[in-house]
Amino acid sequence: MNFNTFDRLVSRKSGHIYRWLLLLLLPAQFSMAQSVMVDGKKMNYTSFGLENRKPGEPVLVFESGMGSGGGAYGMLFPGLSEKAAGIAYDRNGLGGSDIDTTLKSDRDVVMRLHHLLETLKIAPPYVLVGHSLGGAFIRLFIAVYPDDVAGLLFIDPTDFMLTKKEDEEIRTLSGSAMGYRGLSAFMQKRFSADATRTAGERYEMERVRNNGYFKEYVSLAPLPDIPVTVLLAYSRPVEHGEKLLADELKINIVPWFREVDRFRMLHFTALIEKNHNSRVVLLPGRSHGIHHQDPALGTAAVLDLYNQVKNGKR
Repeated sequence: MNFNTFDRLVSRKSGHIYRWLLLLLLPAQFSMAQSVMVDGKKMNYTSFGLENRKPGEPVLVFESGMGSGGGAYGMLFPGLSEKAAGIAYDRNGLGGSDIDTTLKSDRDVVMRLHHLLETLKIAPPYVLVGHSLGGAFIRLFIAVYPDDVAGLLFIDPTDFMLTKKEDEEIRTLSGSAMGYRGLSAFMQKRFSADATRTAGERYEMERVRNNGYFKEYVSLAPLPDIPVTVLLAYSRPVEHGEKLLADELKINIVPWFREVDRFRMLHFTALIEKNHNSRVVLLPGRSHGIHHQDPALGTAAVLDLYNQVKNGKR
């Protein structure tokens, strides 16, 4: 998959879902969920293509968003399993992985992922894929293990670089009662108190909330010069649940999203400004779950980055 092929997919409208549901019913070369003990805790994972991986070839590592496990990427596996090697996993407390209250920081989380990869004897180089909150985790992973990572794909990532001053600008310019950081703290508190969520899901959100707004990310070293792709939902449609929440919290949702998007574009463009073969892709009309809304586009983005790394592009 090359840039031109990916660009053609970016320009398409959504509407691939029925075709991909059919693909999911076909045999594919990826494993059912498996588990392994890591640091005394059971961790669930799903993999594909590892048995055919040659020494030195990259491997895809998928990091999920808030409250979701590795299965959140399942719709991408049919298009990846015969062309790449990869692994998706459930963080501790999510999906089938044991809760672990000894994990107190995001650094603890990325170190646990590294231990999982070591336990399974999956050697680097890694191409990390992170959606939403998972985008923050992969940024921290490369800061802790810079020599192990050969590529990054952010899918509509949380803006872990947003400052208090910028957040206040979002609030005032949109005429809202709070900015993104305030909404994030509110949602984390509500999520962690939601009795319909599992204990593991609630613990993760409580842990994230207790650590403040991405304080571990303030002084990270610049990215090494590796290929990076950032997919950003832009001018996104406001969903019914978002409108209800915005009304509840007195958020002027359309200009609020516009200001949030402005800072995300600035921050992620600055993040990759010295990285060759890297780009920020704006996807008008797409939702936060870009890869769910358009699996073909998500698969193309993953393969495009994977092939850049595999072919040695820097």
